Amino acid sequence: MAASLSDIAERAGVSIKTVSGALHGGSARMSKETRSRIKRIAEELGYVTNLAARGVRQGWLPLIGVVADELITSPFATEIIRGLDGAARTAEMAVFAMNLNGTRDVASVLEEVRRFRPRAIAYAAMYHKTVALPEALVGNVGIMINCSEANGRVTSLVPDEESAAFEITRHLLAAGRRRIAFINLPGLLAGELRERGFRKALDEAGVAPTGVVPAVRRPIYSDRAPSLVGTHIAGLMNASERPDAILCGNDRVAMEVYSALRRVGARIPDDVAVGSFDNQVEIATRLDPPLTTMALPHRAMGRLAAEILLSEETVPPQTRRLPFQLISRSSI
Repeated sequence: MAASLSDIAERAGVSIKTVSGALHGGSARMSKETRSRIKRIAEELGYVTNLAARGVRQGWLPLIGVVADELITSPFATEIIRGLDGAARTAEMAVFAMNLNGTRDVASVLEEVRRFRPRAIAYAAMYHKTVALPEALVGNVGIMINCSEANGRVTSLVPDEESAAFEITRHLLAAGRRRIAFINLPGLLAGELRERGFRKALDEAGVAPTGVVPAVRRPIYSDRAPSLVGTHIAGLMNASERPDAILCGNDRVAMEVYSALRRVGARIPDDVAVGSFDNQVEIATRLDPPLTTMALPHRAMGRLAAEILLSEETVPPQTRRLPFQLISRSSI
């Protein structure tokens, strides 16, 4: 038979309320020594916290619900969910997600999530963007992941796109590259911020960009849109001032750049260095040579989101920008 609070209280010579406070963070006051002794006895007796029963009493279940704004279709969904789930498991919680797409609105998905009575709810997006939550729903969402709330009413965790572009451009400059072109992602907030960081790094170095061009023909980037990469590479490499480095909007664009450079007889990195963003490992590590890229902080965002959601501390809404990590391989 599983040990109960009363079993622990009897062994420790304290009240059940004191045991509950020591194990569940209740209001009972006690010394650190008493708290440690109760936890040690609970472990010896094999006590397992019944979070489900505790949650029912408090009006919630040990769950974190996620409104997944097309996140499930993203190659980075795993990293965000793994970060969330790892931190949630530490707190004896579980994570579940419900997909939001073009056929369902935010209100209906949120209502579906709330039926499970989760401890907290997160809103996570497939790519970095701004989301306008309906006024009536703002109080139901504890945190935004990979997106920001349009009116700043919910704490948001987003990748620091501008700083990432600044860092990798500086990395190219430090490698002696001075004629740097950028094949960017049109119509996306990430592309806008990355271009800003790219230009800032070049301005500080007193270097002009060799060119900033869109990766696709459509006004908004998607990997299904008609590609312009081959056309741009041919034009850039036939110009009198050929680039000695190309920064790519993401690793998929970089994969196309590799192929296009080979078609015109350019060697990577001898003739042209290539840098990128995202660190899609299945692409970046399999390219020849392996691709230097900025890794998105998706797992860190998921982990931090769970910590904020489960914290007892209340702080005003804010936007937190998490740094990328430079993954240096052989393309620069």
